[in-house]
Amino acid sequence: MSTSYFVAADWLIEHSDDPEVQIIDARMAPPGQEHRDVPGEYRAGHLPGAVFFDIEALSDHTSPLPHMLPRPEAFSVAMRELGINKDKHLVVYDEGNLFSAPRAWWMLKNFGAEKVSILAGGLAAWKRDELPLQQGDVTLPEGDFDATFDATIVKRLTDVLVVSHEKTAQIVDARPAPRFNAEADEPRPGLKRGHIPGALNVPWGDLVFEGELKTTDELQAIFARQGVDLQRPIIASCGSGVTACVVILALATLGANDVSLYDGAWSEWGARDDLPVEPAK
Repeated sequence: MSTSYFVAADWLIEHSDDPEVQIIDARMAPPGQEHRDVPGEYRAGHLPGAVFFDIEALSDHTSPLPHMLPRPEAFSVAMRELGINKDKHLVVYDEGNLFSAPRAWWMLKNFGAEKVSILAGGLAAWKRDELPLQQGDVTLPEGDFDATFDATIVKRLTDVLVVSHEKTAQIVDARPAPRFNAEADEPRPGLKRGHIPGALNVPWGDLVFEGELKTTDELQAIFARQGVDLQRPIIASCGSGVTACVVILALATLGANDVSLYDGAWSEWGARDDLPVEPAK
């Protein structure tokens, strides 16, 4: 099995000596698990040859918001230092929950890498099949990565405020339903409960089964049930811009082509006192 979005472990093993394939470990701790030493977990065991794509370290540290997209120049430098080449086939994986690999996939694609796939089942499936792991850091020769970027795929708060008011696009929120519906607290302290007015809820976990996306028929049914029109523009959002990329990946497999990301997401919107929130208090 090898589609443009996923490759299977057996495909990766077959290509283990292929110099045109590079493996990228993009695991990260979800909110509430910040105490974890994820780089240490990577060093304790990762796929052979995989470099660590640290989403936290690769974010814009001039922003007070969590893991915002870095500037293209900064991303280029970081990729070259990791030894990642823009023109190779990049295979990204996470712990196996499809939580963070789609964010790395989205970043790499939108900074100009053409061939980016996700390892189906991630690290969990690899371990389950008792496939080999490597310990320690991986050092590669300097990579060739000159990032290009289309700014229209990222929306800012002002863009989203206009869309929420004028309904010129659909806002799809990937957070779990209890958080979207203001029935549960946010894992990040200081944020309100609720959602952006007019947003539709497609919880990212509903789109995933055993570390890969559900079938296209199932995905289509989920989006339809939540009232999402794949022919109209869509802005994906979530808690901090990570799991929204699961929604973007699912929409890509369904052929939706006018899809952007609100990178500030609820971490930005839910922290403000001057913005409308549903359900209204």
